[in-house]
Amino acid sequence: MPDRQIALIDLLDRLLTGGVVLTGDVVLSIADIDLVRISLRALIASISEQNPSPWHGEATTPTRRP
Repeated sequence: MPDRQIALIDLLDRLLTGGVVLTGDVVLSIADIDLVRISLRALIASISEQNPSPWHGEATTPTRRP
């Protein structure tokens, strides 16, 4: 339905429910000589009881010993 409008928050909710993979490449060059190349990869997904965190139960901060 091309004339249907979707709120931005609804669109983000739908994307995060299934997960989103973002990729990109940045290349800095001078006179057609590549000087710096940066490859970006990110996985963004929501965490819920149905979709738990893979790090659930792991310590997030180092424990201190007396």
